[in-house]
Amino acid sequence: MEKENYQKETLYIHKGYSSINHHDSLAVPLYQTSTFAFETAEQGASRFAGEETGGIYSRLGNPTVKVLEERMAALEYGEGALAFGSGMAAVSAILVHLTKTGDHILCTRGIYGCTFGFLNILKQKYNISHDFSTLATEEEIEAAIKPNTVCIYIETPINPTMEMVDIGLITRVAKKHGIQVVVDNTFSSPYLQNPLELGANFVLHSATKYINGHGDVIAGILVGKKKEEIETIRMSVQKDYGGIISPFDAWLLIRGLKTMHVRMDRHTKNAADLFSFLQTCSMVENIYYPFDENNPQFEIAKKQMKAGGGLISFTVQGGMKNAQKLMNTLNLIKIAVSLGDAETLIQHPSTMTHSVVPEKERLEMGITDGLLRLSVGLENSTDLIEDLQQAFSNL
Repeated sequence: MEKENYQKETLYIHKGYSSINHHDSLAVPLYQTSTFAFETAEQGASRFAGEETGGIYSRLGNPTVKVLEERMAALEYGEGALAFGSGMAAVSAILVHLTKTGDHILCTRGIYGCTFGFLNILKQKYNISHDFSTLATEEEIEAAIKPNTVCIYIETPINPTMEMVDIGLITRVAKKHGIQVVVDNTFSSPYLQNPLELGANFVLHSATKYINGHGDVIAGILVGKKKEEIETIRMSVQKDYGGIISPFDAWLLIRGLKTMHVRMDRHTKNAADLFSFLQTCSMVENIYYPFDENNPQFEIAKKQMKAGGGLISFTVQGGMKNAQKLMNTLNLIKIAVSLGDAETLIQHPSTMTHSVVPEKERLEMGITDGLLRLSVGLENSTDLIEDLQQAFSNL
């Protein structure tokens, strides 16, 4: 690629790869190797010393993984990226990198269950405290910041309540205090939202979801605004903690990225169709969808997201009993956690993805027993609506 200012849809397919350097292979080759041979002992010493580029050992870098990292950095408008063996490996790596004993992390009110669990590990083992806040106004953010706050950790849209957080507002306040901002962008994908463009320092993804898109990879991505800081994390936290991605999984993510923009358009269109249908259902109490024009946070969503995305959460009358009955009566829609697959998935957060969160905190996050999260897939939306219709008819 000689031109650097291609549109994003083109970068999904081409960024970071030249077939000239790989025997003219059109597809990115899979370098399924653990280690690399040196021509001489001196070359090996030079590479370990950082004086010469080239392969050493795949935990430290791999040509297939490098293509993925360069592509993801470009798509999130960062200078560098790291690929991990899971989304939680990316979460833990950045939080370990940014904190030390006695520090404080400020988080959005809602947060993924396993991130909640990791924050508790940091608190119990290393005296790294955390607090949750809606972070809705400048005054609220200022009041929540402590002298030892080093990081503001954001999910937006928040899992699973779809609550929006104003990234630009938070980064402006954080910058005044010299605090780093990390955004989990999993629910939006780089196609719909770019937190680094809004002032964040780091953005991460569970690449298992929309980046892969086919339900056959566990992976994570971390993108940083500054390349030197990403390389510091690579050669300290990632190298020594070992949460690397395999070359094969990186290869699958590269393949998935080629169609992400097309998939995201279909996810978004289908979700909008299902949102319209759910508005007609008498058994639905509340619907949570970023591009709901009646949502008080719609203006935030419209300001920082290209479209509403493929996720909808809603509460069913009758609490857990009816929520589970609805799930058990579905035929086409699958009961499964995760999201971003071609298949439409439904799950019950209070007993599944967020079951680790104590009830008091879970309810404060807005996760009630009647809440369901729907990851809308790529099927024909008419079939999905018919499946939901017949399930609601049995309540």
